[in-house]
Amino acid sequence: MRLAMGVEYDGTAYHGWQTQGDVPTVQETLEQALSKVANHPVTVQCAGRTDAGVHGLGQVVHFDTEAMRSERNWLLGCNVNLQKDVSVNWVTEVPADFHARFSGINRRYLYRILNRWSRSAVWRDRAVWIHHPLDHEAMHQAAQHLLGSHDFSSFRAVGCQAKSPVRTIIDISVTRQEDHILIDVKAHAFLHHMVRNIAGVLIAIGKHEQPVEWTREVLEYRDRTLGGITAPPQGLYLVSVGYPEQYNLPENPAL
Repeated sequence: MRLAMGVEYDGTAYHGWQTQGDVPTVQETLEQALSKVANHPVTVQCAGRTDAGVHGLGQVVHFDTEAMRSERNWLLGCNVNLQKDVSVNWVTEVPADFHARFSGINRRYLYRILNRWSRSAVWRDRAVWIHHPLDHEAMHQAAQHLLGSHDFSSFRAVGCQAKSPVRTIIDISVTRQEDHILIDVKAHAFLHHMVRNIAGVLIAIGKHEQPVEWTREVLEYRDRTLGGITAPPQGLYLVSVGYPEQYNLPENPAL
């Protein structure tokens, strides 16, 4: 049978999602736990690979197995064998044509900024601390230039392997919740480092180092070297992945 899982993790201690052999990764940690429950080697496919230090609230994976376990036993058994910074939130059987990555129709990321004068002990690895005051309203206004389908060459990593730089942003907003600024982005798919590079541009605008129109100008450059800094990884969260209703997957718990 084929099973899908919703996975949550704090990426601080991991060198990203993908197994790399000699360093700890989320994929390797999850597969080791699942293999113990299944009593055979398990390989998982994920909805989206995340970089070192990036967190997952709604990562989705699938795997195939001949082991007969209840969904409850898969979840509890897996969590018992996982480190405390990785957790399975739900498990459900899916059709054989389901693929965690290729069946996904949208993805949502959140970039969290702690914007205050003093650093935080609690948020040090889960938000990016910027002590300079940020104008979140200007950041939100600037972000609206990114809505729709565009060539995001200026916002992707130099080593990005995607065949096309064109992506479609469905929704993007910048809001403030007391000392926290949240950049919330939803798109059909993303390029490598795309959200972190968007955050880097918006932070410069929030500091009033660049005008609101700079996002549009950076888009038009189609040149990563003119696109500003790549924001640090610890502020980034994969929040959720959307799938067609036919798969009837559980919704990601609210933030």
